[in-house]
Amino acid sequence: MGIVAPDITETKDIAEDGFIYGLPIVMNYAVMNEFAIDKNSGQYKAPFNKIYNDERVFTYEDTAVVTPNSDTPYSMVWLDLRAEPIVISVPAVDKKRYYSVQLIDGNTFNYGYIGSRATGNGAGDYLVTGPDWKDETPGGIRKVFHSTTPFSLTIFRTQLFNAEDMPNVIEVQKGYKVQPLSAYLNQPAPPAESKIDFFPATTKGIKDNFFAYLDAALEFIPVSPDNKAVRTRLASIGIGADKTFEFKDLSLEHKAAVLLAMKEGEDKVDKYLATEMKNANGWKIGSMFGDRAFYNGDWLKRAAAAKAGIYGNNAVEAMYPMTRWDSNGDTLDGSKHDYTLTFPAGQLPPVNAFWSVTMYDGKTQLLIKNPINRYLINSPMLPDMKTNEDGSLTLYIQKDSPGKDKESNWLPAPDGPIYLVMRLYWPKTEAPSILPVGKGAWSPPGIMKTR
Repeated sequence: MGIVAPDITETKDIAEDGFIYGLPIVMNYAVMNEFAIDKNSGQYKAPFNKIYNDERVFTYEDTAVVTPNSDTPYSMVWLDLRAEPIVISVPAVDKKRYYSVQLIDGNTFNYGYIGSRATGNGAGDYLVTGPDWKDETPGGIRKVFHSTTPFSLTIFRTQLFNAEDMPNVIEVQKGYKVQPLSAYLNQPAPPAESKIDFFPATTKGIKDNFFAYLDAALEFIPVSPDNKAVRTRLASIGIGADKTFEFKDLSLEHKAAVLLAMKEGEDKVDKYLATEMKNANGWKIGSMFGDRAFYNGDWLKRAAAAKAGIYGNNAVEAMYPMTRWDSNGDTLDGSKHDYTLTFPAGQLPPVNAFWSVTMYDGKTQLLIKNPINRYLINSPMLPDMKTNEDGSLTLYIQKDSPGKDKESNWLPAPDGPIYLVMRLYWPKTEAPSILPVGKGAWSPPGIMKTR
């Protein structure tokens, strides 16, 4: 067709690198579409710059984000930072209640935190700016956070102690406030930015439309020193800025090479998750999430983090041991076996806030429907759980009830492959600790097969 494009072999190499670089960006773009753009997505929350409070925890019906947290009711807001910065205000929160505000940009970099660990539980106003903002910080602002992209997600997590505690969480959520800087300063608003006709995207459509989604998403990802090389290569196959033709115009042979490249790229991501993280009694432990400096152009680590559970926290905020295997290295499968997870006396996860163990379907990494509507077991539940005579705590991991006398400790499993994620919120740094990552004195105990 007269298109000047790389040869088949080079196209495949570029597409593989592009898949690894682009996977988190595409996942984020699809979630943004479902949460803030497409009102008919079934997952829609609110328009840009309007906070949405989920007055509940996530369940099996929430499908837009893999490995969702069901510990803390979410509040969230997608920020449009093009016209002016946004001020995020938080109320004073009881010191016994953990909360965090995580700032994530379109690169899926965690570029800042507000909350119990990062700024304390006192009230405060914080400024979030886009990549081009360089004005002076107004009075009254405690801290300024700079997003690398014009669109950014903010996730508020507010600890829920038990079902009866929900009204108290709602009161905290009511205190979260998001407003443009001009409104905060009681000044006239700057001219509004033009409305964008976003390319439609869904989380379910990522596999079939990956490079179309990536092409659309890259419009909102500025070229920078760390991504310039891969962006230039992607442009040579019709993806992103500075392209000289459309990706869809590639030959059938080129497109076949791209499909193979996606498969091999995904294999590399899976291999990273299987081999690059520390293995502790069958659990994988790693530090997967951070800011631009943390990744420093390591796109494979960033892609692995997104696949493990996009929007995860930095290690100092939360650690996420994860497993698909029992202590013998066999794959966890609720259709074939029952399991237990036992914490020895005095060896519960060491945290400043709280910990949890959450069950997911091993195929989809989503929460599973179960007869007692229990998706996790966490430390606030300890008073209602039974300990063993030696003071240890055993969790029963199986698809059927272990019996009424043990149901307080039952974590219902799927009728098939199991994926478990442990969450340690604000992990302790003094020994015994899971930190530093891979070298800490505390590790999760292995999962034992009982049937």
